[in-house]
Amino acid sequence: MATKLLIVDDESAIRQVISRTLRGLGFEITESARGEEAVSLARMSSFDAVLLDINMPGMGGVAACRALRKFSPALPILMLTVRDSENDKVEALDAGADDYVTKPFAVRELVARVNAAVRRGHAPQPASSTIAVGELTICHDRRIFMKRGEVIHLTPTQFDIIHLLMRHHGRPVSHRKLLTAIWGVEYRDHVEYLRTYMRQLCKKIEDAPAHPRYLLTEPYVGYRFREGGIVHALSGVAVKSHLEALARDPSHYDDRLDLDGPQYASRQQEDGSDQLQHASYHHANQPKRQ
Repeated sequence: MATKLLIVDDESAIRQVISRTLRGLGFEITESARGEEAVSLARMSSFDAVLLDINMPGMGGVAACRALRKFSPALPILMLTVRDSENDKVEALDAGADDYVTKPFAVRELVARVNAAVRRGHAPQPASSTIAVGELTICHDRRIFMKRGEVIHLTPTQFDIIHLLMRHHGRPVSHRKLLTAIWGVEYRDHVEYLRTYMRQLCKKIEDAPAHPRYLLTEPYVGYRFREGGIVHALSGVAVKSHLEALARDPSHYDDRLDLDGPQYASRQQEDGSDQLQHASYHHANQPKRQ
């Protein structure tokens, strides 16, 4: 069955080029020139994904994205943006967009992004809270993170960051969304704190931190966890075996004091240290978590 796409762009020339190209590749296309019309079409018909231009007269792309999300929370939405519109990209992601494609774009890139979004939208939800992508596995219920079957110690904040990114694998997550989810809305603009944590996470989970495979940077926007070829929930037996191994050798997990607030992050930034020092920075001094 052909993939059904709704393409929304007020510029008819761009819309027609995209439509003609994707029809030639086997997609079933519906076109719209206005955000209001796109929302109405999505209410009346079922689509596998929506390509939505950000800058349109009347109801713009961001407002249309919010409207679509109200009645179709799982519909894959890809925003079409211009190269220098980082603020637009962040706003679109915060409004609920799954991804964005920057104009001008290559047909191969556009098709790859559309197919990835559709694949994620149709993927079954994991049966448990344990998710594996490549060589990395995370179990949210038991607060365990593993690489190639070995338990890697993460601080509580590091664990929450990586869990959020793995749940959204393949999709960009804005700085603001990460900061708000982990520390609270009052810290949504503290991007340098987040960058410090991401540098430390890269050191812990990447084989070559300077050339990461999993934690990918979206410049000026946020981060994207690598698209998983296979994302699955581990069976209860597999998780149990890892927990039994952990019980036999608890040294894999160091339950030491975690200095997990932006205060510690700023000190790491200054001295480049990953050492846990100055116990006065206890959890009581962490920013409020949501």
